[in-house]
Amino acid sequence: MSAFPYELFEEALPRLGLVVLQVDETIEQDFRRLFPPEAARINVSRVPSGAELTPDTLAQMKATLPAAAALLPPAARFDAVGYACTSGTTLIGAARVAELVSGAVQSRAVTDPLSAALAACRALGLERVGIVSPYIAPVAGPIRQAFEAAGLSVPDTLSFGEEVEARVARIAPASIAEAARTLARRNRIDGVFLSCTNLRTLDIIAPLEAELGMPVLSSNQVLGWHMANLSGARIAVAGHGRLLAT
Repeated sequence: MSAFPYELFEEALPRLGLVVLQVDETIEQDFRRLFPPEAARINVSRVPSGAELTPDTLAQMKATLPAAAALLPPAARFDAVGYACTSGTTLIGAARVAELVSGAVQSRAVTDPLSAALAACRALGLERVGIVSPYIAPVAGPIRQAFEAAGLSVPDTLSFGEEVEARVARIAPASIAEAARTLARRNRIDGVFLSCTNLRTLDIIAPLEAELGMPVLSSNQVLGWHMANLSGARIAVAGHGRLLAT
């Protein structure tokens, strides 16, 4: 049997990579909405993560993150790769995450939801941010500290006190929205950050912004925005908050 001749071509669209927690059920769906097929090519890998999110299980990801990143297609040249865990980045450190990922996969840029959130706050000129988190205090607290270390004021945080990731993915968007309203009612803030890639937030961002009269950010939204800026990928702007129009 003779081989039939063929030609090779290079994909012209920006190439994005995501390293997603094994337990995360949300961010892949959100990214497919933020980046339609004609806007970018997206490849996803999974990193082992515990059924419960604690400082110990988050720290363990530092050891397995390079292997997870290396499972992205090795022949691809990525324009941006995102490690999709806000809390994990906070505890491992954004600089260390970038080192671990860039050592395992070819990419022009590496980012994460924490770095993206801080960049989004700067882009929007936010100074006083309220944070909504699903997690227990030892996981939620460092996120507030990271914002404050970056020069932002965080007058208040609200947390659902949840450890089990399967439940985090099922927290009702209405409950998340009410937590954001509560922060805005009882504090003088100029923005809200909904922290966690597993929270279902994408559909409540624009309505909350209209209601509260301030920017509302979420982990998946800011990560998509930052990866679009880093890669040149076109992101779906309509209905996903004022950040994506910047």
